[in-house]
Amino acid sequence: MDDAVNVAGSLRARLALTLIGSAAAIAILLFFVVRTYAAQIAQSGQDSILEASVASILDAATLRDGDVEVDFPYVAFSMLSTDADDRVFYAIWQEETLLSGYELLPVADAPDGGEIVHVSAIFDGAPVRVATAARILVGANTRTRVTVSVAQTQDALAGTLNKISRNVGLIGAGFFTLSVLVASWATNSTIRPLERLTHSITRRGPKDLSPVARPVPLEMAPLVTSLNSFMARLDTSLKQSEDFIAEAAHRVRTPLATVRSHAEATLQRVEREDNRQALRSMVRAIDESSRAAGQLLDHAMITFRADHLETQTLDLVELVEDLVTRLAPVAEMKDIALTVISEGTVSVEADSILLQNALRNLVENALKYAPEESEITLEVGASPRPRVEVRDEGPGFPPDQMQGLAARFSRGDNAKDTIGSGLGLTIAQDVATAHGGELTLDNMPEGGACVTFLL
Repeated sequence: MDDAVNVAGSLRARLALTLIGSAAAIAILLFFVVRTYAAQIAQSGQDSILEASVASILDAATLRDGDVEVDFPYVAFSMLSTDADDRVFYAIWQEETLLSGYELLPVADAPDGGEIVHVSAIFDGAPVRVATAARILVGANTRTRVTVSVAQTQDALAGTLNKISRNVGLIGAGFFTLSVLVASWATNSTIRPLERLTHSITRRGPKDLSPVARPVPLEMAPLVTSLNSFMARLDTSLKQSEDFIAEAAHRVRTPLATVRSHAEATLQRVEREDNRQALRSMVRAIDESSRAAGQLLDHAMITFRADHLETQTLDLVELVEDLVTRLAPVAEMKDIALTVISEGTVSVEADSILLQNALRNLVENALKYAPEESEITLEVGASPRPRVEVRDEGPGFPPDQMQGLAARFSRGDNAKDTIGSGLGLTIAQDVATAHGGELTLDNMPEGGACVTFLL
């Protein structure tokens, strides 16, 4: 089965790019808006000074004997001085006649009421700002029109705008940097509930299908509701499957016991060797089926209880010694000695039913494969973790198959002639995993298998 997830982009990256892109657009827009507004303010300031200069010159213009005389006020040009030493140009016209100044200076068409008109132009190879105003002078018998234009280069204005642009650029860069940090924080804060949900689901055991109870944001509620509903349906389905297996194993094991008793009774009355051999094969097959049914029942029970452990304080040494006592008759039939080695009391917090099932399966496996007149050693220790080692003097595990022998229904090539279902090691491993432990398989140098059950 392909476990690859069809990934289409990153929600975190998409959110971060949206926020950062928006911040960049706002920073650029802010730069141009502020620069444009600053240019307008600076230009308005220059225009006001030019207007004052033009007005002061016009106010100094008088009509005497039909001729226009202008007594230049000192402030007319001094007010135009700047740090950049901008150049100042002027032109004074009487009707169409240039009275003073630069003849080629651009002159706007200004109305006669003293209203000042501003234009931008190029003069003497430099951009200038020109203010023009006109006034009608009235004498005894004369009326004449006087036009005054004052122009100033814009070096100081350009310098001011450049300085403003730099400052606005720095402010925009700072705003963008701050926006990136805020976007990163906002992205992490937004994604964090989803990550917490992911970690919560990931940390669960393989059988934990309880609903998600942690508070989640409103937007994630439909997802969590669907997930809880799915896990509830899956839990119901698994329990139904486990109940079916348990019921099926129970119903199969009971009639098998009846058939076995009849087969053994018949074996005692039959004299022909071929019939006796057939009955022995029948008993063997019944024993194998009965053991498989029993282990299926054990596995279903362990699967159900793994998520609902009923733990209590147990003495692991006492539990192993009790198990050895109950299995001693089976061991004596093969002249196998069961030996328990311990260093004293080993207290554990565990589910006694699951622990008994796991250890019983390990010892029964050892009894099946150990040769007659041999020894099975059960060593119980507490350091560094509570453990039970089951060692026998049998053929051991096939080295090339050792990694997969704990899988369900898996058996080594050297076990084909031995009754078994391939569930004994699986049951022990599931119990160890349910208690936060593990099951390890090894072969001893002197021969025989060694199974270590760790809690």
